[in-house]
Amino acid sequence: MSRSPYRTIWRLAWPQVLMMGFHFLIGMADVWVAGQIDRDVQASLGIITQSLIFLLVVAMAVANGSIAAISQSMGAGLHKRVMRYVGLCLQLAVVMGGVFVLIGLPMKNVFVTALQVPDQIRPITEYFLTVYLLVLPPYYVLIITNAIFRARKEVMYPLYSMITVTTVNAVLDIGLGLGWWGFPEIGFKGLAWATFGSICGGAAMNVLILLRKKVLCAGCFAPWRWTKRALPYLAKVAWPSGLMQVVWHSGYMVLYAITASLPLGDNVNALAGMAIGLRIESAMFLPAFAFNMTASIIIGHYLGARKPLEAKMFGFRILGIGLTSISLLTLAVWQIVTPWVGLLTPDAVVAAEAVEYLKWNMMAIPFTLTGMIVAGAFNGAGATLYNMVLMGTAVWCIRLPLAWILGHEIMQDASGIWIAMFCSQIVQALLLMYFYTFRNWQRFAMIKTRNNKD
Repeated sequence: MSRSPYRTIWRLAWPQVLMMGFHFLIGMADVWVAGQIDRDVQASLGIITQSLIFLLVVAMAVANGSIAAISQSMGAGLHKRVMRYVGLCLQLAVVMGGVFVLIGLPMKNVFVTALQVPDQIRPITEYFLTVYLLVLPPYYVLIITNAIFRARKEVMYPLYSMITVTTVNAVLDIGLGLGWWGFPEIGFKGLAWATFGSICGGAAMNVLILLRKKVLCAGCFAPWRWTKRALPYLAKVAWPSGLMQVVWHSGYMVLYAITASLPLGDNVNALAGMAIGLRIESAMFLPAFAFNMTASIIIGHYLGARKPLEAKMFGFRILGIGLTSISLLTLAVWQIVTPWVGLLTPDAVVAAEAVEYLKWNMMAIPFTLTGMIVAGAFNGAGATLYNMVLMGTAVWCIRLPLAWILGHEIMQDASGIWIAMFCSQIVQALLLMYFYTFRNWQRFAMIKTRNNKD
């Protein structure tokens, strides 16, 4: 594999870039249909989308743990261990998804209140949250099965799954949200149920593929004696990853609260503009996730094969490819950003706020991308502790205090919040690059003597 490193990177990256493109289309369909309904739905959708990510933190943590454990085990040639980690991760997906539903439904009103959701959009937000809580178990299965495929280098299957999710979501968004093609028109409720139906379809498809390939079978479910030995490494990788997601996305929730409580009363326009800006920004950072995942896969396999220096060099190669390609994409998108925003909202004030948001966050793309790719490398190595500490520092010590100072005290508008986001991305990228270059992050890998018992 190391004889043609760039071919190896491209072979793993392009299906994931395309997969993230379909992921982007899901968001665009949601925002477009919401904009055709009204700005209250757009503002509520922006809040609840970030809330959903927050609710998925355990799934993403287990997914990162599964990528580290499975990819390193495959690199070491421990195929029985791979099979058993598949079963263990799927069990965790089902159990944890169900637990979140049982805890979340009774507390949904408390959660909406904590977000300081404006009264005029509170009923919409509560409805979105209810449906999104119900979809958590299949969503957990979807995320973790996709991670299992990636860790096995079977990157085409997550692409097929995302094509399915995108198609179903778009049809139901437009059909149920706007009443097209003979569907009943149920407005914003249609957006929520479109997400529910599409995620269930994608999760079912992944499970069927695992069964057909016999990756998921009775032998995947190991005895408790093995599980007790396997859980510590999975937990060692997953808990910092999960806590990092909590720290990161709770930071976004606080950022939404800071935006929702802007002193000059333009909070709904700012929230709606932020929702649109986030969707367009994902045209750049969703492909960056493909490079993030590629770094996790390759570095995990090389560390499992006991080649730490080659693993590190692959990280630098992926960073170079990612920075070049996505920076060029960012420049191209900036040329059409104003008409693009105009397609997503007819409200001129909301459109202006979205463009202002994008100005600062698109300038931050090289720094954002650096952080994402290095974080992916740390995930593959199991060094998620670095991600938690360094990214948490950038959010809670730089972004949020600066957002309050600039947004509420100095500039007293949303531009101050967007500037704070820009500054925090610079700090985050510099911290992660320092630790990747000069610290021994390879020591977090699951390196054991080869044997036939695992």
